[in-house]
Amino acid sequence: MWDWISTNSWWLFIVSALALIILLVIKGPVQGSIEKLASGERSTRIHRLINIIFWALEGMALIFIAVTGIAIVLSREGIYNVITVPMVQTWFLEHGTRVVIILLVGFVLWYALRRFLPPLVQRSMAKPKRGESREGMKKRADTIQYVFMGLGKILIILLIAFMILSELNVSIGPILAGLGVAGIAVGFGAQYLIRDLIAGVFILMENQYRVGDVARVADIAGLVEDITLRKTVLRDLDGIVHHVPNGEIRVASNFTRHFSRVNLDVSVSYGTDLDHAISVINRVGQELAEDPDWKWRIRTTPQVLRVNKLGDSGIDIKILGDVKPLEQWSIMGELRYRVKKAFDAEGIEIPWPHTKVFFGNSPWEEGKQ
Repeated sequence: MWDWISTNSWWLFIVSALALIILLVIKGPVQGSIEKLASGERSTRIHRLINIIFWALEGMALIFIAVTGIAIVLSREGIYNVITVPMVQTWFLEHGTRVVIILLVGFVLWYALRRFLPPLVQRSMAKPKRGESREGMKKRADTIQYVFMGLGKILIILLIAFMILSELNVSIGPILAGLGVAGIAVGFGAQYLIRDLIAGVFILMENQYRVGDVARVADIAGLVEDITLRKTVLRDLDGIVHHVPNGEIRVASNFTRHFSRVNLDVSVSYGTDLDHAISVINRVGQELAEDPDWKWRIRTTPQVLRVNKLGDSGIDIKILGDVKPLEQWSIMGELRYRVKKAFDAEGIEIPWPHTKVFFGNSPWEEGKQ
């Protein structure tokens, strides 16, 4: 067994290191995705179970890294079966202290990243840009912070791993060359992945949408729950979660960028006095904008824009008004409720589809005779 490990120690070490990196990277997203499916006490139990599983896997990967690392060192020294105390002391004095220092540097870098990156991103986004609300800037800051933390974790792990290998007198040149060749080989089969990553960079740079926005991407509309360089996660009104590769997005429509708009058509019958109906609608919109429970959501009072359509059964009157992001649907629901009650009180009829049937001559033909 030891001879087999010694013979394949290089590849086993690389595979173990990659497995540890993958476990560290996917731990957070996996926990978040699974915990969203549960709630309350069940969510706590699942969180603990996931932590135990990942700790066990990470521990096994670390043990394998240590064993293969020892095999590499011993094979370079020509010793396979005996580890003497003087040899361990010599190795620790020459290399062990430096390895410990490198690990401490990695810990300090990770602590500094977690300590200083969030405030730095938040301060850079503290002043809203033209047309951008503070809530919108906070959404963008949270999204960028999440992506940068993930990238920083990967870079720190790779940096520390290569520094430790170099300290152990392991030439990292062949490893980098091997990774480069593997990257080229994978690149031919991962063109779509590269396309997704490039598209994800532009989504973040151009601030097309953020976590918490309602958007339509790749013909799927929903609440943006997560954005990575590779994909966008949406949850629609039915609660269905959609994972959309960023490279598949041709048009991205953001329903909540800067502000949202009430765009509502109200129908009245042809026998209605339009001036009266318009005044009632405008009065209802003004009352809604002055209501303490609703005014903080409204930017411009919903008012009649025009008579929009002469339909088959009634006349459509268009109402427009600007509101805070994500509030347009609740505002339109309340506006419909109040308009209906006001129309009932004023005797204004809201039409419904109907058909007139004539037996014999129509009234027009009888009048002509």
